[in-house]
Amino acid sequence: MTSSAIVGVAESDLGVTNKSILALQAQAIIRALSDAGLSLADVDGIATSGVSRFSATQVADYLGIQPAWSDSTFAGGSAYEMYVARAAQAIQAGQASVVVVSFASNQRSAKSRRLGGVVESHTPEAQFETPYGPLYPISYYAMAAQRYMHDHGATPADLAQVAVLAREWALMNPNAYRYGSVPLTVDDVLNSTMVSSPLTASDCCLVTDGGGAVVITSLERARDLRKDPIRILGYGEATTNTSMSQAPLLPTGARESGERAFAAAGLSPADVDVIEVYDSFTITVLLSLEALGFCAPGEAASFVASADARLGGRQPLNTSGGGLSYCHPGQYGVLLLVEAVRQLRGEAGDRQVDNPSIALAHGTGGILSTHATVLLGVDR
Repeated sequence: MTSSAIVGVAESDLGVTNKSILALQAQAIIRALSDAGLSLADVDGIATSGVSRFSATQVADYLGIQPAWSDSTFAGGSAYEMYVARAAQAIQAGQASVVVVSFASNQRSAKSRRLGGVVESHTPEAQFETPYGPLYPISYYAMAAQRYMHDHGATPADLAQVAVLAREWALMNPNAYRYGSVPLTVDDVLNSTMVSSPLTASDCCLVTDGGGAVVITSLERARDLRKDPIRILGYGEATTNTSMSQAPLLPTGARESGERAFAAAGLSPADVDVIEVYDSFTITVLLSLEALGFCAPGEAASFVASADARLGGRQPLNTSGGGLSYCHPGQYGVLLLVEAVRQLRGEAGDRQVDNPSIALAHGTGGILSTHATVLLGVDR
């Protein structure tokens, strides 16, 4: 358990914004600071990636601040859960007092998202992958889905339940890209365009603009700020592989990251009231739930289809609508944290879970390559 807390959260504009990446970054950060009752003058730490190689430097420059501490670790969508750990450690060590963790992208309005080949040709794994012309990253997750179905007797309809649930939550979230859409059915998912078998277009995350930010400070300072602090209870991470040819069979680094986070917090999966896991693809959710200990192997689809994962259920899952129906600006990890905090504060509106105390946010990056788990709790 740490002595740090999240005191502010916010999104930037989402969807199709026609704004620059740095404008969206600044928007999310200023909104999160306002949520905390702080200003840019209070910030002495910043953690972000995705704008450029030296993204923390670029964002700090744009904001007109000179932080004492920064982190631009690039680990894909899990980086933002990793940054929570790094920020808490920096605050405990006295290297920073107020850290902002942020991300933004304008990939939809800039039309910058493309399905590409594998990694650069000079990398060791390319010799094993390039000849087969996979779509990056979809074909790799499709391979994981095929293996999962083979091992557990699952079907594409089981995968589809994840997308159906995501749409249900998005219909309760006014900020969701799919808000105002119609409910999704399993048949809708199965009949949507096949992209990489068995994954259809509806098994794949959205492509949107957007971003978010969270503000972290010491628990002592947090208790004097505008809103009740959300305590950082524990965190863990794991890195397993670069790409699929380098991966263990069905890479499950979420198991190790989850075990480390639960051990640090002195908690177990049964203690979690709200689950927020990265849903880059429907298969990502099934693998993560099982690796994190919420379900036995092969049982995640049954959990997703049950009342337990829904509003009023035992452990509501991906309550914003997730990357599948709410927002996916290329890296989604920071928005998992934003939703977890809002649920713990009781600020989620129509989708609010009943009196949650503990939330889990789990990020996944790359080709099931990096994994980071954060446990958050109300300050009671």
